[in-house]
Amino acid sequence: MKPLARRAAALGLACSALVGLTAASGTQAFAEGSSGPDAGSTTAFPPLDPAALEAAIQTHPGDDATGAIARVAEPGRLWKGSTVDSQSGRKIPENAHFHAGSISKVFETTVILQLAAEGSIDLDQTVQHYMPGLLPKTFAPITVRELVNYTSGLPNVDEGKPADSADDTIANRYTYRTFDEIIQDTLRPADRPWPGPHFAPGTKQEYNSLGFRIAAKLIEQTTGHSFKDEVTDRILQPLHLDQTSVPEDDPQMPRPYLHGYMTDDSGRAVDVSEQGGDPSNMISTPADLDHFLTALFQGRLLPAAQQNELFTLPKDNEGKLVPFVGGTSCNKQACFGAGLMSTPLPNGTVLWGKTGHDDGYANGMFATRDLSIRAVYSVSNLGLDFGAPTPLANRLLGAVLNPSAPQH
Repeated sequence: MKPLARRAAALGLACSALVGLTAASGTQAFAEGSSGPDAGSTTAFPPLDPAALEAAIQTHPGDDATGAIARVAEPGRLWKGSTVDSQSGRKIPENAHFHAGSISKVFETTVILQLAAEGSIDLDQTVQHYMPGLLPKTFAPITVRELVNYTSGLPNVDEGKPADSADDTIANRYTYRTFDEIIQDTLRPADRPWPGPHFAPGTKQEYNSLGFRIAAKLIEQTTGHSFKDEVTDRILQPLHLDQTSVPEDDPQMPRPYLHGYMTDDSGRAVDVSEQGGDPSNMISTPADLDHFLTALFQGRLLPAAQQNELFTLPKDNEGKLVPFVGGTSCNKQACFGAGLMSTPLPNGTVLWGKTGHDDGYANGMFATRDLSIRAVYSVSNLGLDFGAPTPLANRLLGAVLNPSAPQH
């Protein structure tokens, strides 16, 4: 099986590539309000510097990567770039397809919020109400909102399962599991003690993927349609995202694509581009994710009340941000809204977006709320540790904020 538990537990840590850069500036983490800077204003960034951006995406020996693609935009300016695939020696197409990983959580959250806007789902209603018996009785009531803003307190996918070796991960990369199989394998495993809650729902924030598998099951139960059909009908087709797909159990990659590699136990790079996963897997391109994020932030997919959920950081009864636990992607306080993560920049603005990992891939999509800057990247990631920061993300951000500085 794919190492979902390890990936999910560590995935939020990948955002530390961005957090580390901003923390060095002494900027305070975005902690107030639910909307960030005035969404109607436009923040000034330096003009895009193609040479600085090109230098930023070049893979370095310490990157543990074989290649990368990226797309960065400001109003009226667009830069696209790619490197050579170090394994094949061929130039990677700038709009190659790649496995999006947990970026799919933003698509899923959008569908959940659309259903809430339609009155089909109540964000304040509980999982236990909608799906009686799904959770063991050791779990307190968990609301739908808590599933998608990372405050559920649920264990992570496959918690307690021994980590697979690199060879096992590569050999089992075609394994595919349904939402039900993932939920039951995690909450009621046959070969180890059943995991309990990490904390009382709503009292803390912790990166979690099991909550999104449960939310995806709720989408299917509520609509009577597959996750694939709902995402396609509600987002992909209306926005003409023709290069984005929900492949389900089809491992074949659409061409052209960024080849994903992983290093096996003998140190050899193995092409793992074709892989299984679960029904929420998505494949996309830099252009399509850029268009999706732009439409989402422009309010073209959600009414105002539901869109505000994306940017609302959870607070306690005293109006303070709940603590963030179990990782370093947030600076001790909640930094995730519904689906999206917030990252402060040295110039006082805030990036919102999401990282995503799959075997052989490390990705990200981020933008300011006013779309003064937008960026999408995908790296062919050799390492097994999906929690390791992605150096390219730091270099890209540095090239945007200070293009005259050397990109190391």
